Amino acid sequence: MPIPEYRSDAELARALATEAGMVLLDVRARGASRYPDSLRDEGDRVAHEFLAARLAEHRPGDGVRSEEAEDSPTRHTADRVWIIDPLDGTREFGERGRSDWAVHVALWAGGELVAGAVALPALGETFGTDKPPALPALNRPVRFAVSRNRPPGFVRELATMVGAELVPMGSAGAKTMAVVRGEVDAYLHAGGQYEWDSAAPVAVALATGLYAARLDGSPLRYNRRDPWLPDLVVCHPELADPLRAGLTEVYW
Repeated sequence: MPIPEYRSDAELARALATEAGMVLLDVRARGASRYPDSLRDEGDRVAHEFLAARLAEHRPGDGVRSEEAEDSPTRHTADRVWIIDPLDGTREFGERGRSDWAVHVALWAGGELVAGAVALPALGETFGTDKPPALPALNRPVRFAVSRNRPPGFVRELATMVGAELVPMGSAGAKTMAVVRGEVDAYLHAGGQYEWDSAAPVAVALATGLYAARLDGSPLRYNRRDPWLPDLVVCHPELADPLRAGLTEVYW
């Protein structure tokens, strides 16, 4: 069967994220009776193998940085690098009935994120930079997405300052797409992430017109030698200034 042609990198990102999500749904359905840890391990492995193979077919000259593979010694000097998280929200993937897990596919080129897609397979939705959604309206009261298990203390203080409600959920991709979808208005994180946790979600968020940056307001940089990128804020643009001001009081 001939390899399908994609007119743009953004179309390819959407297709691969969607297809990897379908693979994961099949793994989940076939492995429903397995122990959660074995199901999670298989999901990580199978999704990575699928994406790595498809990228080798469609973009054989590009570098790849995946959570599930050892880094290449030349990756950080490549002109084009795909940054992927084959299964974001592995914990939620292993829990029956949860939909807050995702597939991340992003392309970095020339110093910037230039394409990206986030699939939410359990919801049957994929968000991409090829067809970004319209900027959602701001909720009243404002809503913050936070980690299910370890919400940062400063986020609670910040929520109190701006009168926001907290909405716990898993997966950085699911939380960022909740902002994209208008379910919540901001996602703030500190305490540890890597480039693959945020690259695709941030690409989609920026294409949607949302604000995305480090907590100190500096840009999020990708394809660095060290992939550690521990904090971020993604929010409706009307919240950017109030949140920056509040962070100076409760975080720094």
